[in-house]
Amino acid sequence: MSTMVLPAAAAPTRTSRPATYADGRRGELRLTRRGRLVVFLVGLLVAVAVAVAFAGVSVATAEKGEPAPTDVIVVGSGATLWDIAEARTDDGDVRAMISTIQELNNLDGGMLVAGQRLLVPAAD
Repeated sequence: MSTMVLPAAAAPTRTSRPATYADGRRGELRLTRRGRLVVFLVGLLVAVAVAVAFAGVSVATAEKGEPAPTDVIVVGSGATLWDIAEARTDDGDVRAMISTIQELNNLDGGMLVAGQRLLVPAAD
């Protein structure tokens, strides 16, 4: 029978040692799993508190605004939203008027049906 001898593994050496205080305490910080959880939760609570503080600022007022004056028109056969907006705009910005008409009537697109009633900004 033969015997095999293995050399002892060299222990890792530290190139720098943490600072020690006069009373012998080490200067390194070690957090347990619970400590890391507490630090995380405190940070999360601070972030939520900051978000709530900034979100609580309201720009709304208690006064009711004046609704924009509107007219009701009936869509004719073959009429398009572009035609209606072009007839109602004064400054030539037809796309802005189309957007306004869509917002007033909760329209998703530009599809109109003959006989449909639309709210449009009142003519000046």
